[in-house]
Amino acid sequence: MIFSIGKKLYDFIWQELTELGCPVRIINGMTDHVHVLFLQNPQKTISDIVKQIKGSSSHFINREELILEKFVWQTGYATFSVSESQLNAVYNYIKNQKVNHLKKNGQDEFDDFVKLHGLDKK
Repeated sequence: MIFSIGKKLYDFIWQELTELGCPVRIINGMTDHVHVLFLQNPQKTISDIVKQIKGSSSHFINREELILEKFVWQTGYATFSVSESQLNAVYNYIKNQKVNHLKKNGQDEFDDFVKLHGLDKK
């Protein structure tokens, strides 16, 4: 789904984040998820930013009839802060996301990331 509407969706998200005072570095995605690297506006919580982006982009997709069925994002999301020293690595990962996912799908990659960093422990 995201492939076919990617450019329009990414442009919309870019504009929304810019209006929220969150400069965007890169957006790219797969059929089932989107990665966005942006600088967080310190006057907004990450949950408020994600809520705004998910809500407005769902409305945009449906209003513009970019897909045939009604679109809604999944209920959850993941966010990670990135140190200045890792910005280029993360940027390049997102830029090359489609190639990266030829080796491993998004869910498996996320599960491995969570396990590697000990985030799966309750």
